[in-house]
Amino acid sequence: MRYRKTMDEELALILEGGEGYTLEFKSSVNSDLPKELVAFANASGGRIFIGVNDRNQIVGCDLSNKMLSRIEDMAAACDPPVAIRIEKLPKHKIAVIHVPESANRPHRCNKGFYLRNGTTSQKMSTADITAFIQAEGKVRFDEQLRMDLDWQEVLDQKRLIHFLNLSKISPMSDTAGMLFNLGAGDYKNGTFYLNHTGVLFFAKQPVRRLFHVSVVCALFKGTGKAYILDRKELTGNLLENVEEALLFLKKHLQLRWEITSQRTRRKEILELPEVALREAMVNAVCHRDYLEQGAQVMVEIFDDRVEIYNPGGLPKGLPASEFGKRSVCRNPLIASLLLRCNYIEKMGTGIERIRTALEREHCPKVNIRFNTMFTLEFPRPTYLKTDKKPEETREKTRVQTREKTRVIILELIAENPQITTAQLADAIGITPKGVEWQITRLKKEGLLKRIGPAKGGRWDVTKRK
Repeated sequence: MRYRKTMDEELALILEGGEGYTLEFKSSVNSDLPKELVAFANASGGRIFIGVNDRNQIVGCDLSNKMLSRIEDMAAACDPPVAIRIEKLPKHKIAVIHVPESANRPHRCNKGFYLRNGTTSQKMSTADITAFIQAEGKVRFDEQLRMDLDWQEVLDQKRLIHFLNLSKISPMSDTAGMLFNLGAGDYKNGTFYLNHTGVLFFAKQPVRRLFHVSVVCALFKGTGKAYILDRKELTGNLLENVEEALLFLKKHLQLRWEITSQRTRRKEILELPEVALREAMVNAVCHRDYLEQGAQVMVEIFDDRVEIYNPGGLPKGLPASEFGKRSVCRNPLIASLLLRCNYIEKMGTGIERIRTALEREHCPKVNIRFNTMFTLEFPRPTYLKTDKKPEETREKTRVQTREKTRVIILELIAENPQITTAQLADAIGITPKGVEWQITRLKKEGLLKRIGPAKGGRWDVTKRK
């Protein structure tokens, strides 16, 4: 353990953050320990805290020489043996097993070959092992340190705080130690540096540090790419790009609203389920091949389909027949942080959630293609259900949307006559100018009037639509 702060402060940081790609908690030494030893040795190394349960609570453990010898015997029994260093924390009755990234991998224990994947140790198949050996010379993008950057200058505190809130982790004074425990950086010669994962999640202007990590969204006229109607390049951090891409999709896909109660609460329903689109976006930014700098994550909307694709096909070691059933992670540190902040529910289940969401909403099945690019193609239900021209369909949708907006404005004003334009815009999800345009029309049609001044007055619905 690094003594940048007191031992208690360092331990509090670790317990607050919980298990991760380089951190495992175990209540006691048991037969599963060799599995964790080889998993860390085969990946990027890590630490195993014996005496901490899976609820991040200190329960203590046996620190006798006999128990420590048993741990060393387990490491020596692996093939090849795993080099470890054991550190005792007598005050808390915790043993910390330091497992470095091995130069002699792959290692196996009596239960087989294992590799750290997110917050779990996953058993490797024969195909995994073969691909692992073949890829040993390849540098992992997400682990590369950015020694050209001063982490304190490039760190965006707001982005870090937002992530900690999502992950339910309390901010602490030792920011470098916190980033280290999250897997967002590492120490070299006593100095802390962000890695590429840290840049993607927590840096100011990530695209300035990694020019190829932006996400490009485009809306096309028709079913081809001849005419672009709207285009936007997203240059935020990884989480922001996911959210902004979803906003772009919601802006251009057809939307219907349902009033869910007498208090006029509305429910927005996209033609394609938002949960499926979110999973597709998370999959794209998590599993893309970041070493490929000649392509970007793309979100493309056509009249008949939506395509979300990223550089890199299936990761090596994942046969096509196992796709959607098993997870082989190309960027384990990125996946680990997405798992911590609940953007990923469980490793390897995203595709199944997409299929389930589409089936539940009676949408067409997703089409999946993978070669040098990994593509998720969502057929648009609105295109399949109509025989009208796309231009007619879009115009009809715009008219219906405007009419529904008018109804909701009247309902919200009837509920709260003092509601402001800004509050209406926020509740409906359109711009203040859009609200003002609708109010002007409603006033001209005699459906709405203003009583009193702009500030301090109120609205009166003179006739319900």
